[in-house]
Amino acid sequence: MNRTTAYATTSGIAVPKQPGARSRQTCRPLGAAVVRDLRARAGRSPHGLTFGAGDLVVLTGLPGSGKSTLMRRTVRGARIDSQDTRDRWDTRLARFLPYALYRPLVRLAHYAGLRRALRAGAGVVVHDCGTQAWVRGWLAREARRRGGTLHLLLLDVTPDTALAGQRERGRGVSRYAFLRHRRATRRLLRSIERGEMPEGCGSAVLLDRDAADVLHRIDFTD
Repeated sequence: MNRTTAYATTSGIAVPKQPGARSRQTCRPLGAAVVRDLRARAGRSPHGLTFGAGDLVVLTGLPGSGKSTLMRRTVRGARIDSQDTRDRWDTRLARFLPYALYRPLVRLAHYAGLRRALRAGAGVVVHDCGTQAWVRGWLAREARRRGGTLHLLLLDVTPDTALAGQRERGRGVSRYAFLRHRRATRRLLRSIERGEMPEGCGSAVLLDRDAADVLHRIDFTD
């Protein structure tokens, strides 16, 4: 299997298009931020991403872009996905109450689960909708505290693809919420493409649909 992870060097420059990936790459603590752009490779992108043992990874993108599906398929180790938390609560309450009434409890349970995972000290992959900058700040501080690095994975798909994904799963967000997510994700993507990452982020990996489809494993070193 073509097991690849992105060696995060200390060059600290954005690389919109890079040559073919090595057979194995690993993201490690950095002195400067690094961008790995795996888009537009027509499926010739890494089959695996490996990060440092104490690192934290945030997966972000538009609602419906396929983040939860990608996490379930690829993450070997701890993963914290707000969708998993919602599904558990929906099983118990959706027949009796509209989601809006118990959404605060879902959020509380999600962040409580994230806190427990972080306290365990191992690497964690965290779902992020792209609009909660304070969550990335929290994770960046935690990564520094444990001597690791915060890495960002951004799943870059078109709004139409994301909306189609919402229809396919039978669950969507409001037009207002989607536009808010779209603006936030676009700002984040443009910033990363300029090599300007969120504060505390050591590296970023940009994925399109093809790159996400061939990615089979996200894990952490022992």
